[in-house]
Amino acid sequence: MSGARTRTVVVLWALAALPALVRAQEPEATQSRAAAVEEAQAAKAAAAHPYQPNAVEVLIDRFETHFVEGPLTLHPFFNSAYSGGGFTLGAGYALHPSAYSILDLRGSITFSGYKRIEAAYMAPRLFSRRGTFTATGGWREATAVGFYGIGTENTSKDDRANYSFDQPYGSAYLDFWPTRKLLFLRGGVEISQWRQGPGGADDPSVEEVYTPETLPGLGAKPTYIHSEGTLAIDSRPAPGYARTGGFYGVTVHDFHDTDGAFGFREVDYDAIQHIPLLRDTWVLSLHARVETAASTDGQEIPFFMLPALGGGSSLRGFASWRFRDLNSLLLQADWRVLANRFMDMAVVYDAGRVASRVSDLTNTPLKSDYGLGFRFHGPITTPLRIEFVHSNEGFRIVFASKAAF
Repeated sequence: MSGARTRTVVVLWALAALPALVRAQEPEATQSRAAAVEEAQAAKAAAAHPYQPNAVEVLIDRFETHFVEGPLTLHPFFNSAYSGGGFTLGAGYALHPSAYSILDLRGSITFSGYKRIEAAYMAPRLFSRRGTFTATGGWREATAVGFYGIGTENTSKDDRANYSFDQPYGSAYLDFWPTRKLLFLRGGVEISQWRQGPGGADDPSVEEVYTPETLPGLGAKPTYIHSEGTLAIDSRPAPGYARTGGFYGVTVHDFHDTDGAFGFREVDYDAIQHIPLLRDTWVLSLHARVETAASTDGQEIPFFMLPALGGGSSLRGFASWRFRDLNSLLLQADWRVLANRFMDMAVVYDAGRVASRVSDLTNTPLKSDYGLGFRFHGPITTPLRIEFVHSNEGFRIVFASKAAF
């Protein structure tokens, strides 16, 4: 029995000593690698620091902070007096009468002589942050607005004649979200006078081609009391820049001419949908718009107030105001790719036409264009949009300070 106990003790001692024997046999190289890994991890932890943006990212951050997201003081203002004026230069100065209101004094001018000066007051947190009130007053002048005739098929880009106008105006609007989300209401009124006159630039002036009998409103100076109301469902994060959500709305306009000669009504139908793909890095944006106008009590609609297509926000491959008639149809599609957090690239396509009757809007082929675009944006705004667009009437470059739709 004593021999058995002795053998048991020897076996247990051997098992207890086995790990030490194994460690003693480990190659020195293995131990060296483990020590090197530990030293590298320690050095990496000691050298760790927050991410430092590069010079371009710093510049973009400063732009967004001062001109897009931050409180405004002196700021650029690129809104032209009227579409088709060309490259616009302008500036504004914003004051803050209270913590939640802004008074913005601003103006702009183009190389072709389009001018705009105005003051705008905005109170964005009314009715428990459900409403935004905006009041604007100013004056604008356009010196060479293109007119190509009325209709789609019976007009040509070679038929261009120019007209001018200047317009003093004052308006007040209230945007209201009764349920804070989705349901959107807008109402307001504007008082303005359109003083239409001869056009400048190289093309003929409109009165050299037409007469008041052949072109309603030629030389007219109507004073309008323009009231409008909008009812819509809006699920976009922001109208100025969105990659998700949509807008579906109807807007009713009443243009009351104080002289009773050029009064009319207009109804606009808008549908916008942004469809995110691949976790929001691709976006398919779709837009459809129909405008219909009808005169009031046998009055006439001036040619310069007719629904129109053409320019940077409608048929982008055609000149501004290229097509005019009582009714218009516009279809747009943008395939956008998020290049980085401040720029999108896009393939763009537009189609549309105008007609004297609503039923004729889809009876014949639509005018169309296609192209490539770049959008520089912040979280809720698009301060610069550049697009290169081609149509059967040529190639055009679009510069704009807002989203296409």
